[in-house]
Amino acid sequence: MKRNIKVENYKSLLNVYDTQLAIKLVKDTFQKKLAKELELKRVSAPLFIDPLTGLNDNLSGYEKAVSFEVVENHKTLEIVQSLAKWKRHALNKYNATGIYTDMNAIRRFEDLDNIHSVYVDQWDWEKVISKEERTEEYLKDVVRKIYRALKETEEVVKDRFPSLPNSLPNDITFVTTEELEDLYPELSRKKREEEITKKYGAVFLMYIGNRLKDGKSHDGRAADYDDWKLNGDLLVYYDVLDIALELSSMGIRVDSESLVHQIKDKEEEFKLSLPYHQDIINNRLPLTIGGGIGQSRMCMYMLRKAHIGEVQVSYWSEEDINFFKELNIHLL
Repeated sequence: MKRNIKVENYKSLLNVYDTQLAIKLVKDTFQKKLAKELELKRVSAPLFIDPLTGLNDNLSGYEKAVSFEVVENHKTLEIVQSLAKWKRHALNKYNATGIYTDMNAIRRFEDLDNIHSVYVDQWDWEKVISKEERTEEYLKDVVRKIYRALKETEEVVKDRFPSLPNSLPNDITFVTTEELEDLYPELSRKKREEEITKKYGAVFLMYIGNRLKDGKSHDGRAADYDDWKLNGDLLVYYDVLDIALELSSMGIRVDSESLVHQIKDKEEEFKLSLPYHQDIINNRLPLTIGGGIGQSRMCMYMLRKAHIGEVQVSYWSEEDINFFKELNIHLL
């Protein structure tokens, strides 16, 4: 549902030129710190992919990817939606134990508002783990390392641009979707996220995909990349918009057992014959942990912007452009 957020008395803390400098500083700093914390190597990634491989990300399971036909042989290809599945293959291809890459995607189904855009840019990363590391404690340890990279990036940006405040708390809090439901049983899913992030500042919300008491999951999650018992979203409270802002979605990836269980839960057994799924079932792919980290959302948060269109160039309707212009929010 489209939900443009009206921000009263907004004034950007940086002018347009300084905003561009700060965007580069955020991206350059964070990717270096992320690579160091998780021991990752940077690799190249595809913009489009053959849908018959099963490697494209189905996100929540209902979003349809943008596709086009190659003139030479009339082959239909899809623009990637994320690289969650592709990265497990890439680890073998690049002979690496940990990789990260720039992912650029088009999500035409998005309801455009302050934090949603047709254009998606994020860091996708993936790391090989052992069977013994497929644990909740290992997941939490990785989350803490990513959060440390976030905190250190914020400090670098604050030092260069003193007008920007430090907003991240010292530590991140871990909460499961079941615990969140018990805390706020009368609230909607999004309102629960807002309340818990407002309380703690930064939260890693775990078990995304598992069914809650009403028989539905907290949020949609594809059945074939994250293990629903070993995943989560990194959320921060963003006071500029008074919302819970998701900066990252990540998790320990499915093994053969969890893949089959989750595919059956969503009644998508037809996928089990695809090459990617067969590779997991037959243990031809490494066990991994990975995720995506939103580049524009991180910049928006750290630069205190009221709209994602202030830090990236995308499509906005004339109605939206005029709506936000009246609020002193100028979209690129």
